[in-house]
Amino acid sequence: MTTFSTSREIPATVEQAFAACSDPERLAHWWGPAGFSNTFNICEFKTGGRWSFIMHGPDGKNFRNESTFAEIESPRKIVVQHESAPRYTLTITLAACATGTVVSWVQEFESADVASAIQHIVVPANEQNLDRLSAEVSWDPGSR
Repeated sequence: MTTFSTSREIPATVEQAFAACSDPERLAHWWGPAGFSNTFNICEFKTGGRWSFIMHGPDGKNFRNESTFAEIESPRKIVVQHESAPRYTLTITLAACATGTVVSWVQEFESADVASAIQHIVVPANEQNLDRLSAEVSWDPGSR
């Protein structure tokens, strides 16, 4: 197994959800599992754009990340090629539904061995990412 998939209905329009993904300041606020924060060095949100950042874990550990925005179809699709280890492709799709937007999150690892070894981290982390995105789209600008 190399692919992990999840989806979530969030109470926001497709455009609102895409805005939370495409604005580097907002993306830095919600990206990653619960308890993590980010420092973005480069975030060129365009097809072929670089994305270089450090995720700061709640335990004080830092995780350098190098990625490319491989494909962006505003406001419905974002494909991220994660180039630092572990290597994977993340495809985020946004589709309108009766309650707002269905966010589909598909993460495909290059190595089945790596995917198997970190499945216990990836599966809950992906759910936490969607929890944080859901909170971000309902964010009140006066609260931050």
